[in-house]
Amino acid sequence: MFKFRFAVTLAGAAVVFAATLALAQDLPSARPEQVGLSPERLAKVSAWMKSEVDKKKVPGAVLLIARQGKVAHFEAVGVQDPATGAPMAKDSIFRIYSMTKPIATVAAMALAEEGRLLLEAPVAAFIPAFKDMKVAAEKPNPAGGAPIVDLVPATRAMTVQDLMRHTSGLTYGFFGDSAAKRAYRVAKISFEGDTSAADFANAIAAMPLGFQPGSTWDYSYSTDVLGRVVEVLEGDKPLGAVLEQRIFRPLGMKDTAFYVADPTKQKRLAEPFPDDRAIGIGINFNDPRIAGKAESGGGGLTGTAMDYARFLQMLLNGGALDGKRILGPATVAYMASDHLGTAIARGSLYLPGAGYGFGLGFAVRTAAGESAYNATAGDLYWGGAGGTYFWLDPKQEMFVVFMMQSPKNRVPYRSILRNMVYAAIEK
Repeated sequence: MFKFRFAVTLAGAAVVFAATLALAQDLPSARPEQVGLSPERLAKVSAWMKSEVDKKKVPGAVLLIARQGKVAHFEAVGVQDPATGAPMAKDSIFRIYSMTKPIATVAAMALAEEGRLLLEAPVAAFIPAFKDMKVAAEKPNPAGGAPIVDLVPATRAMTVQDLMRHTSGLTYGFFGDSAAKRAYRVAKISFEGDTSAADFANAIAAMPLGFQPGSTWDYSYSTDVLGRVVEVLEGDKPLGAVLEQRIFRPLGMKDTAFYVADPTKQKRLAEPFPDDRAIGIGINFNDPRIAGKAESGGGGLTGTAMDYARFLQMLLNGGALDGKRILGPATVAYMASDHLGTAIARGSLYLPGAGYGFGLGFAVRTAAGESAYNATAGDLYWGGAGGTYFWLDPKQEMFVVFMMQSPKNRVPYRSILRNMVYAAIEK
């Protein structure tokens, strides 16, 4: 049976334990040493984060660590907004960007459990514009110069499973370079503002694929299209309303939404430094205070560390929390399995990295070694372009939620945190 357990995060020892208890509410809490973590070594994590804030590398951050079903470490450091100097708080709200993907995928898997969605089904069965897709195939130009681009028919249909594991042939245009990515940039493909999921899906279906469906892992708008599939199956209900009904309300994720419309909650929104707002080519931080039609299943949600912890606790429990079942244990285990195998190419920009395959919505560790940072096989992770990050290690009965808004530091901080947190494990 696939079962994780929960414990919560950042700097730590007895000095923050009382505050952890107060904020964790119904989530069990423990001192670090009670769950096999070293208070002294967790204190080093806290000191490192504070030093990064002092050096003006990041405005602030929230870290939450859980182990053996207990909240062991939870801390906020620095400021929430460098413009106002408001202090970072444990309930500060962050743009979580691609940490939206696992949530949207869980909603789709709930439909699969109900017999309403088959993963082998062609995407065109739900969104007809995806019928008869073409692939942008590049080949050398005999005369030199730019390569020649041919549009060739897709050899098979794009499936729902392809959307979940990023093997659809779709791509992103705001990083990397290929004929398909350049076409996205020329067409100014983006999912924001008053673009509905239906309009976005039709627009992206008109673009060439970067790879043959099922052949290559390439990070993409796949989960945004998956979100539209969910909407179609739910009678054209907006994705945000579906997630509220199926995930947020049952799990008590009271601060998670696509937009921060409540003025009192807007005061809790974390902001980056003014010169650290770019998340890709021509793409900057959005303003979730301004509500629009766009509800991006691939990167649109905002939320708190504790809300995301409740989502992870549900996964650790095999799909349920506080008596509310979101998925069955077998479904969670299936999502947490590698869905790439050896037949699917990793591509030149394989974000999961060495030692990782990809499941349904997140990367899956396939080897204890290979990667340049610590973890155990079976570990799950993903992060957001704005700096947020989580990982879930079932063998260590541990998960970590890290929230900050700093695209520049999102990659190096993840490795540092992993190495420091695993160093704190004593037994």
